[in-house]
Amino acid sequence: MLTLASKLKRDDGLKGSRTAATASDSTRRVSVRDKLLVKGTCKVHFPDPNKLHCFQLTVTPDEGYYQGGKFQFETEVPDAYNMVPPKVKCLTKIWHPNITETGEICLSLLREHSIDGTGWAPTRTLKDVVWGLNSLFTDLLNFDDPLNIEAAEHHLRDKEDFRNKVDDYIKRYAR
Repeated sequence: MLTLASKLKRDDGLKGSRTAATASDSTRRVSVRDKLLVKGTCKVHFPDPNKLHCFQLTVTPDEGYYQGGKFQFETEVPDAYNMVPPKVKCLTKIWHPNITETGEICLSLLREHSIDGTGWAPTRTLKDVVWGLNSLFTDLLNFDDPLNIEAAEHHLRDKEDFRNKVDDYIKRYAR
């Protein structure tokens, strides 16, 4: 299984051949995001090594409502990438305001056209997608503009019962 940590270690080995100043500038630019990804919360798996445009991402949140769960996402990079976003579906049944029980995901950077300007752009990368999916379990968790309205309303009505239902889903589907 290819993990982001192993990729970064490999990339660090390649940086050794560059000048120290260039490597430190590059590391400083992406270190915050890479540290978030390397915490062990995201792992990438390629079911078919001959189809690198199709991969699975496992997100294992280490804080918040979804801590302790393992959530699988299927990602397909279309032929028109990077002009269009990858197609992503959650394979794990989840009780989440931004993910339906059937796997649809509400994440602005996965939208080809977004009113708020935070949608897909050719300058975005797959690393942005990984970061965004990981963040759906922490800082991008959005109860105010939900895709799964029932889950968001449940949270507003009774936060403790919402947490219990999330825990139940994790025990049933996300271990």
